[in-house]
Amino acid sequence: MDAEHETIACQRFFDSLTELCVVRSIKLYRFKLDPVPRVPVLPCLDHEAMLHEGIPRHASAYVEERASHDIHEVLFVPADSLIELDIVSTFDEHSQRSRDRLMAQLTERFPSYTVRTNKASYLRGDKRVMQACRAQVSLREVLHSGDFDRLEGALDRIKTIASLMEKESRVASWGVRTVTTPLLAAAGFVVFALIGGMSASIGAFTVRAIQAVVVGALGALFLYYGIKAVHLTEMANRLWKRAAEYSLIVSERRRISQKGHGFETSVGDAVPAGIIRTDRS
Repeated sequence: MDAEHETIACQRFFDSLTELCVVRSIKLYRFKLDPVPRVPVLPCLDHEAMLHEGIPRHASAYVEERASHDIHEVLFVPADSLIELDIVSTFDEHSQRSRDRLMAQLTERFPSYTVRTNKASYLRGDKRVMQACRAQVSLREVLHSGDFDRLEGALDRIKTIASLMEKESRVASWGVRTVTTPLLAAAGFVVFALIGGMSASIGAFTVRAIQAVVVGALGALFLYYGIKAVHLTEMANRLWKRAAEYSLIVSERRRISQKGHGFETSVGDAVPAGIIRTDRS
């Protein structure tokens, strides 16, 4: 699908989405809005910060379902004919019933598209990241609250927590690096020199088994702590990005409330047809 057809598809998608939900914020990857609607518009930080490109252009929005007022994030990828509901970013912000209803409505309106939900990943620490965020501020507060000073204070706390998580991961990483070499050297001496000399009394097979178990256990232990350090770094990075995203939403909401310029839409509604374009247009 070329850029022009992707643009048209996005226009139709947002037109249809506004009939089902109130759009509270829009995230764009390599798309632009012209003119800018009166809702927070920000870049897709998750994909802009990736090490590689090749990600298809897409748009997503935090939306509030009109029937239940539950909050969802809906991702639209025209090149892949994909609509995805992100249940990680809206953790504890909607019910299963509301999600099923919205998925059914989107499936009915876009029969040629695949409509699915993503799954929270234990390995990436999705649940822990969102729990750390919600302990300070909820997504609903970020999208609705008019107390911008309190919101900014909560977001500063999240960034502080993310920074401390990263520092803790560095401590663990350097601890593993510092201990690994001397401990492996000592274990190697004990296992191969001392236990190896007992082969006549306990048997060569037993000695080899003990050597394999000890070396394998030490290697697995160091690998575990190394992976935990990397895992904590990844969670800290994602937590900081979530706080940065929330900060952009809050700053855009403050700007819109103070200056009131930009394209006029009904409160919280997304852009109408004809104002989405790609950066190649």
